[in-house]
Amino acid sequence: QVQFVESGGALVQAGGSLRLSCKASRITVAMNTMAWYRQPPGKQRELIATITNGGRTNHADSVKGRFTMSRDNAESTWYLQMNNLKPEDTAVYFCNTAPGRYRYSYGPGTQVTVSS
Repeated sequence: QVQFVESGGALVQAGGSLRLSCKASRITVAMNTMAWYRQPPGKQRELIATITNGGRTNHADSVKGRFTMSRDNAESTWYLQMNNLKPEDTAVYFCNTAPGRYRYSYGPGTQVTVSS
């Protein structure tokens, strides 16, 4: 099994920035492509960004141009740089493998709250 620990969430004002981190307990082949997900209050978890082992990224339209996913393979760590945050970005943020890959148990996530 793999454990993910997300960190970096906070309460920020609209327009602010945060950098989230995701640390994995170990690396597996399924983790060649990783993703960030978020779950807004009362809603289902949604995919917002993916990154391949080679660094190719894809971002959901709702965050494109504001969020950037990156990775540090040597540190088994993935990042989500979030700029120009909006109240609708309020959610618990999780990392896990990308869709179509073996999915591990989700970690506790990290809470991001954006005030207007």
